[in-house]
Amino acid sequence: MKELYTEIEIEAPIERVWQILTDFTSFPDWNPFIRQIKGELQENKQLIVCIQPSGGDRMRFQPTVIKVQPNSELRWRGHFLIPGLFDGEHIFVLEPLDKNRVRFSQREIFKGLLVLLLSKKLDTETKRGFEEMNLALKRRVEQN
Repeated sequence: MKELYTEIEIEAPIERVWQILTDFTSFPDWNPFIRQIKGELQENKQLIVCIQPSGGDRMRFQPTVIKVQPNSELRWRGHFLIPGLFDGEHIFVLEPLDKNRVRFSQREIFKGLLVLLLSKKLDTETKRGFEEMNLALKRRVEQN
């Protein structure tokens, strides 16, 4: 098992951060890591997610939404090819710090046979992608 974690503070109401985070159609305009998401934001529904960390390869996968708690948390779980090979649970959390300030955290828990093999790439490309997305989300939310 391996876990990545990043966080950033955003100066905005929590509802605004959630609105931007869940407006999947606008991701290509601002998100440098998760380039596209298609599907319904509803528990037990499958999404189509395309990621491309800067300097990395584009990947497409189809996770299942496991939690949608508006203005608080979004989770999905997916796997590469077959369950148990390389599985990931992606978690976005919004935590209010005050009326117009939010801590946004993004983490992923990886499990499976390929985790050890891909560990270095996760620590570099994937973590960099999380950090770049966090900063881009902050800019997008705070500029509007």
